[in-house]
Amino acid sequence: MDGFMKKLFSLLLALALTLSLTAAAAAEEKTYTIGIAQFAEHPSLDNCREGFIQGLAEKGYVEGENVKFIIQNAQADMGMTQQIAQQLAQKCDLVCAIATPMAQAAFNACMDSGVPVIYTAVSDPVAAMLADSEGKSDKNITGTCDLLPVEAQLKLIRSFLPDATKIGILYTTSETNSESQLKLYEDLAGQYGFEIVSSGISTGADIPLACDNLLPQVDCLTNLTDNTVVSYLAMVLDKATAAGKPVFGSEIEQVKNGCIASEGVEYVALGQQTGRMAAEVLEGAFAGDIPFYSSEGGDMCYNPEVAAALGVTIPEADLERGIDVTTD
Repeated sequence: MDGFMKKLFSLLLALALTLSLTAAAAAEEKTYTIGIAQFAEHPSLDNCREGFIQGLAEKGYVEGENVKFIIQNAQADMGMTQQIAQQLAQKCDLVCAIATPMAQAAFNACMDSGVPVIYTAVSDPVAAMLADSEGKSDKNITGTCDLLPVEAQLKLIRSFLPDATKIGILYTTSETNSESQLKLYEDLAGQYGFEIVSSGISTGADIPLACDNLLPQVDCLTNLTDNTVVSYLAMVLDKATAAGKPVFGSEIEQVKNGCIASEGVEYVALGQQTGRMAAEVLEGAFAGDIPFYSSEGGDMCYNPEVAAALGVTIPEADLERGIDVTTD
């Protein structure tokens, strides 16, 4: 009987030790609170958000298991942008800031607390003062850049519109990313026989009048990754269609929604890369030591229905290399 009791006691002791270690391991597995702060609601930024969540999941950070997300959208309101950034800086272990205005606000809100910021859809992190010339920062911040392949877009416009001479660009004067991209267009346009005619706006309410003034002066419009303009894309397309002028998008969702073509950015993939970078930071890396990542652009895509309605013949070479969004 004594021998049996000793064995039973040993088994019970081993079981208790196992349960204790399991409980300790479970206690050690932290649930991270991650804030996702989005500047505006439109497909490009929505795709970044979804890609970010996917990228984290690839690395084992899954909502409901070890991650809790707090998702906020400023609806392109600068006052709300600042408020959201301040709130998330106090509640989160990490903040993902989507689009340049939100990234700047999150940086300002989080830099003193040390909460890491991972941004995405920022076209020029250096100009936005989020990174140095080497792509890094002395603060706990890094992310991904959606710099447009401007030269490829100019080649595309020339291919679609061989006789065009003037390209119109609407941009928001308060968005650093738009000013940087506009300058790239202005610097490169002459190489392809184009002149850029731009019109700056302050808010979405300025777009109807800006379109009315700009469209008679140009052969087409091309979009930047301008959050305000893209948020009002339906209005821009209505005005451009009435004037018989094509609009070239900056990514595939805009082409699906009525732009004629794009040689732009693939935002789901950009978001996924952002999520993978966030995972590095959750695992202990200092964000500022990780250089920001620049997208290399997405596939060319076109909308044959829009082209037909506008009387534009898509060159055979572009039909062969591009994605038809009406069959995608």
